[in-house]
Amino acid sequence: MAIKEDVENSVQEAEIREPLIQDNNNLAHGEGGPSQKSSSGHPWMVYFSTFVAVCGSYAFGACAGYSSPTQSAIREELSLSLAEYSVFGSILTFGAMIGAITSGPIADFIGRKGALRVSAAVCVAGWLAIYFAEGALALDIGRLATGYGMGVFSYVVPVFIAEISPKNLRGALTTLNQFMICMGVSVAFIIGTVLSWRVLALTGLVPCAVLVLGLFLIPESPRWLAKRGREKDFEVALQKLRGKDVDIIQEAAEIQDYITTLEQLPKPKLLELFHKRYLRSVIIGVGLMVCQQFGGINGVCFYTGEIFETAGFSSSIGTITYAILQVIVTGMGAFFIDKAGRKPLLLVSGSGLVLGCLLAAIAFYMKVNEIALQAVPALAVTGILLYIASFSAGMGAVPWVVMSEIFPINIKGQAGSLATLVNWFGAWLCSYTFNFLMSWSTYGTFLLYAAINALAILFVIMIVPETKGRTLEQIQAAINK
Repeated sequence: MAIKEDVENSVQEAEIREPLIQDNNNLAHGEGGPSQKSSSGHPWMVYFSTFVAVCGSYAFGACAGYSSPTQSAIREELSLSLAEYSVFGSILTFGAMIGAITSGPIADFIGRKGALRVSAAVCVAGWLAIYFAEGALALDIGRLATGYGMGVFSYVVPVFIAEISPKNLRGALTTLNQFMICMGVSVAFIIGTVLSWRVLALTGLVPCAVLVLGLFLIPESPRWLAKRGREKDFEVALQKLRGKDVDIIQEAAEIQDYITTLEQLPKPKLLELFHKRYLRSVIIGVGLMVCQQFGGINGVCFYTGEIFETAGFSSSIGTITYAILQVIVTGMGAFFIDKAGRKPLLLVSGSGLVLGCLLAAIAFYMKVNEIALQAVPALAVTGILLYIASFSAGMGAVPWVVMSEIFPINIKGQAGSLATLVNWFGAWLCSYTFNFLMSWSTYGTFLLYAAINALAILFVIMIVPETKGRTLEQIQAAINK
C-alpha cells in the first residue's frame, strides 16, 4: 500500500520528527503540494461530523441550564426543601467529575464515537429518570446521570473535532463546542419559562437522539484508528473527511509517522504524565483549566440574578441580556480564532475579565460605602456583562481547543481526563465558595477574581504556545520534544 511504503521508507526518527516542528510554510512541496491540496478541498463531511458532535455540546448546555428555570416548580410539586433542591442542583458537578475521570479511558478503548454513544445513552436515562420522578431520590439519580454525560461530552467532543479537522478549520470548529454549550444553556433558560419542568426534561432527549442517529453517518477519528492499527479504516476515514478527490498521502504519512514514533515509547502511567517529556503539555492543559475556572466564571454565572439584585438592577433583564450576549460573543470568537490565533484571544479575554471584575468591585465598594449610589447599578451591570463577554470571547472556548491539540495521542486519554477533572473540580469549588465570599465582602470577591485573572494573563504570556495553522503532530512534537 502506498501510504505504508511511505512510512516504511522514512529512514530515521530524526527525519520523521524534524518536519513536524518546522513552520507550516515549510511543510508543503510548494504551493501545490499535497498538504495544500488537503486543506483546499471541500470537507463537507468535516462540517457534518462537527454538527453531529456538537449536538453533545448542546446536550451539555441543556443539562447545565435545566435547574435555574425549574427550581420553584419542582420544589412546589414534589415538596422539596431548599436543601434537597440544592443537592439536586449540585450533584450534577459530581456526576461530571466521574464522567471526566472515565472519559479518556473510554474514548481510548471504544473510540471517540463509542464514547459519544455511551454519554448520550446515560443522558437519556438521566432525563427519563427526572421526567418520571416522584421524589428527591429519582431526581438526584437522573441529575447525577446527566452530569456524567456532561463530563464525558466535555472531553470527547473537542478532542473528536480536533482530530477530524484540517488545521485551517480546527480552531473555529472546535470553538463551536463552547458556542453550542451556550446555546443549550440559553435555550433552556428561555423555554424553561413557558414549559413545565417535566416537558423541559423531555427536550433534553432531542440533541441526544440527533447525536446517536448522526453517529451512524460519520467516520471515526482517523487518528484513533491509526493508533489502534486499523490502517485501512484509517485511510478510508481520512479520505472521507478530506474529500474524494483530495490527495491525503502526505497528511496520512505524517500522522502514521508520528504515531509510529509514539508507539515506540512505553505506555505512560498516570504519574509518568509529570515526567519531563510530557510535563509541559500537562502544565499547559491543566493550567488553562485552572485559569478558566478559578477566575470566578461559575460563581458569576450561577448567581447572575442575585448579583444584579444585590446591585439594584432587574434580575430578569440582566439574565436575558447575559444569555444573549454570551451566544453572540462566543460565535464571534469562533470566527476569529483561526484568524487572530489562540494566544491573542486568551490575552484579550483575560484583560477584559480583569477590567470587568474591577468595575464590579468598584460598584460594590461604592454601594457598601454609600458613594454615588445612583451610579452603582449601571457600573455593576457594565462590569458583569463585560466579564461575561470577555469570558465568552476567549477563556470559555480556547482552553478546550488548546487541550484538544497539545496532548500526544498516547497520553491523550489520561492527560485529557486529568485536565477535564481539574476543570470540573474548579467549577464545583468556585460555585460552592461564591456565596461565602460574597458574604465576606462583595467588592473583595471581585478583587480576588481580578487578581486571579491577572495571574492567568501572565501564565498565557509565559507558558502557552500559539497553535494556529499547525497540524496536531507539529504542535505536539514541538511541545513534547
